[in-house]
Amino acid sequence: MVERFLRQTTFTSVKDYNKNLEFIIPENFNFAYDVMDAWAEEAPTKLALLWTNDQGIERRTTFGELKEQTDQAASYLMSLGIGKGDPVMLILKRRYEWWVVMLALHKLGAVVIPATHMLTKHDIVYRNTRASVKAIVCVDDAYVVSQIEAALPESPTVETIVEVSESWEVADNGNAPKHQEHAEMWHDWHREWRQAPPFVRPEHVNSNDDTMLMYFTSGTSGEPKMVAHDYLYAMGHLTTGVFWHNLHEGSLHLTVADTGWGKAVWGKFYGQWFAGATVFVFDHEKFNADTLLRQIEKYRVTSFCAPPTIYRFMIREDLSRYDLSSLEYCTTAGEALNPAVFDKFKEKTGIQMMEGFGQTETTMTLGTMPWMKPKPGSMGMPNAQYDIDLLKPDGTRCEDGEKGEIVVRVGERKPIGLFKEYYRDEALTREAWHDGIYHTGDVAWRDEDGYYWFEGRIDDVIKSSGYRIGPFEVESALMTHPAVVECAITGVPDDIRGMVVKATVVLGKEWKDKAGDALIKELQQHVKKETAPYKYPRIIEFVDELPKTISGKIRRVEIRNKDKK
Repeated sequence: MVERFLRQTTFTSVKDYNKNLEFIIPENFNFAYDVMDAWAEEAPTKLALLWTNDQGIERRTTFGELKEQTDQAASYLMSLGIGKGDPVMLILKRRYEWWVVMLALHKLGAVVIPATHMLTKHDIVYRNTRASVKAIVCVDDAYVVSQIEAALPESPTVETIVEVSESWEVADNGNAPKHQEHAEMWHDWHREWRQAPPFVRPEHVNSNDDTMLMYFTSGTSGEPKMVAHDYLYAMGHLTTGVFWHNLHEGSLHLTVADTGWGKAVWGKFYGQWFAGATVFVFDHEKFNADTLLRQIEKYRVTSFCAPPTIYRFMIREDLSRYDLSSLEYCTTAGEALNPAVFDKFKEKTGIQMMEGFGQTETTMTLGTMPWMKPKPGSMGMPNAQYDIDLLKPDGTRCEDGEKGEIVVRVGERKPIGLFKEYYRDEALTREAWHDGIYHTGDVAWRDEDGYYWFEGRIDDVIKSSGYRIGPFEVESALMTHPAVVECAITGVPDDIRGMVVKATVVLGKEWKDKAGDALIKELQQHVKKETAPYKYPRIIEFVDELPKTISGKIRRVEIRNKDKK
């Protein structure tokens, strides 16, 4: 499959990859038809999706079966009036149907808007009105349904809601969902979808530059932005799955991610199926490291990807109790990786984590590829499909060792994987993308070997006594102390130094009764030993939890605002 879309399919070095990565771009590319249906034709009995949940229910689906199901689903959604260009929001948790509906909507040329099940009425109204959402496909979760119902009076563009129950079997009770105020808008997926007529592919589904997918960012510093991606965005993830995840047709890959966020299509969808791998899904309500490790052991998962937070919980378990011998390759992204976590995981498993970096607006822009030696804590090197650089505030290029903003230089053709625009917000798009450069807003530095090291968001960088201090470098130092489970570094205004470093710290259970001046001094001395002394936190606050977005990212802006008050 990969050879259809790349001039060269194997690489042995950074130089080889940078020189020879070249995409073959067909007209009107559509991932559902050109990749998934192609697999169904070539290898109909090959396992595409292995789905299980915390109730012990299991489902194995081949590429051939997935084609049949997505055709049927596309026909059903078409019968509800959904077609090309229609915005459809999905709130499906990790339900099996998410994969079916995603592909079905691609087959119709509709615009898919994945969303998390944690959205409130305000969040849903905001998304419905900003994107003119026409239909919503959601789980039969009481909270989700109540928030959608509450949002409908303020969501005039929404015409249809399809509710998906826990079972994928055809409901035989004949009862449609009952929602008192808007009953006429609600449909029962499992009662209706198999009754749709045979699918007939629309004549012109999409062009390469049509909008295929929209994600709302997690809003770490304001209202969520609406990121629009075209149909080539899916192709941009070929390098994510085939090279960064190092997948092949025998791989069973598990990425830990909520389907409401971009990491789901990074690790549970496009790139993995380009490689012909089997996507493994564990549908669960609450994360537990022991349970997750048991799933890896039971199903013989070969490839694993998760944010560093998940690895931090995993290495606190006694890993000798689990048979993890099936694991061949492990990757991490979503937040910066503390070297201490890398070292401990390697010590316990023998596996080196390969870090990657990107945004909702991009596919993987920086990463540690299989032909590279990982440097613990480094994001790796630029992915060859992007022209990456580091710029100082005055717009000049950074030398090695200098901190600057990560940018993407955009030539005559937009790189495959880079977003189209912030939908319906020309001013915000121009602010981030102008003069042939997309500004990521993330700060890093590059070492003499060409590896990039994350510092933080531009707004998060602390200027103290003439020094520029990135929050991540201080957080990395703090995280090596056994008392610290999580921490966030922010700057507090100071009359003498301009700003001073503050650490907001979540302690381990066994350390909470030791919170006090003695532990504060111990942590301060620890940071001074681990990194440059001027970076140590002059203020330390102990809290039970850190403020986070609904995607789990730390909201440092909330900590800063609280301190200002």
